[in-house]
Amino acid sequence: MTVGYFRNPAATQAAVHDGWMDSSDLGYLSEGELFITGRQKDIIIKGGRNLYPEEIEEVVGNMPGIRKGCVAAFGIADPQIGTERLVVVAESREQAPEARQRLRAAVVERVVATVGIPPDAVVISDPGAVLKTSSGKVRRSATRDSYVTGQLGGRRSARALWVRLLITNLAARGRRLAARGLGLSYAGYVGVLLLLTLPSLWALALLLPCGRAIDRLARGSCRVLLALAGCPIRVEGLENLRGTGTVALAANHASYLDPVALAAALPAAFRFVAKRELAAAPLIGTVIRKAGHLTVERGHASQSVADAERITAALRSGSSVLVFPEGTFVESPGILPFRLGAFKSAVETGRPVVPIAIRGTREILAADRWLPRPGPVTVAIAAPLSPDGKDWPAMVRLRDRTRAEIAQRTGERLAERAAAIVS
Repeated sequence: MTVGYFRNPAATQAAVHDGWMDSSDLGYLSEGELFITGRQKDIIIKGGRNLYPEEIEEVVGNMPGIRKGCVAAFGIADPQIGTERLVVVAESREQAPEARQRLRAAVVERVVATVGIPPDAVVISDPGAVLKTSSGKVRRSATRDSYVTGQLGGRRSARALWVRLLITNLAARGRRLAARGLGLSYAGYVGVLLLLTLPSLWALALLLPCGRAIDRLARGSCRVLLALAGCPIRVEGLENLRGTGTVALAANHASYLDPVALAAALPAAFRFVAKRELAAAPLIGTVIRKAGHLTVERGHASQSVADAERITAALRSGSSVLVFPEGTFVESPGILPFRLGAFKSAVETGRPVVPIAIRGTREILAADRWLPRPGPVTVAIAAPLSPDGKDWPAMVRLRDRTRAEIAQRTGERLAERAAAIVS
């Protein structure tokens, strides 16, 4: 079921009741099966009676001289009579005025015999007057609008229709090609930017001593690169990091760009907890080793236990750590389940967890996509969450509170599992 109308919360609120959506369809149950008969908004109210357009359209469409399936019945509000006027539009290939008049009279008789009320207006029109969807369903509202505005039955030549479709198609293709060209141009610009800067940064990282100097270089480089790439960063909740002491920072993971955004946005010193494979990368591996960031092994259980102990030891020694408890990311929005390791360390050391929500990086560089696009990034820092115990349930509660806080600040749902995992 859909979650609602796109960017229309008022319509969503009006349609959803107790978790169920009122689709405005009409139907009936027979022997446990639901048969859809029409739409509530298409009901015609005339003289205190409910008239169903499908019934009228079916009997008129079966008449000789009327094109089957090419009939539209609808109501038009008339304040003077205090009810709706019943209008029937039927297509026919008959062109003679006398033949059309006979058809019009026959339609009135057939409608009276069926529903007991004569239509206020019957229009016998050329083929194409009754508007339809691409699947062949009658568009009653659109046909009514054409009738009211006097545009019903305006004929267009087949050549004009083909020209219009061709122009529309070419315009759509042109817009897609232009967007693709702009995307490739931006990706090329970012590629050249990285090609010109990363080798120099790597050489400088090799020359600098371990510790704060390499950390300042990495943070400053991230800020400059994001600014040059047209990806401004906005930080919310910086006051939540003041006076907290040693903490475990937990952030959602949406893109390869997340570590760069956090390094550029967060002023406090912390140690990243990164996957061990990154230590082998030329520039990133150098920064990880010389800045003292931690690496973890995700594939082997015994090594993972030892890695968790290293995180606990770092917190006990007074070093704040930053983890991505999801462990991975996918293209579709959603907060994946959190692993317990970092929350276990926080509970064992009594350190608070600071939830951090990252917004915008998925749109810039999503999973399985190597063509970036410019856009803003927001890093929202929530208030620290302190452990409320020392046992296993306390770890689970701390994890769930952190995950709920991040989901609220990102506006993304809590996903139960990932359909496609990105390593």
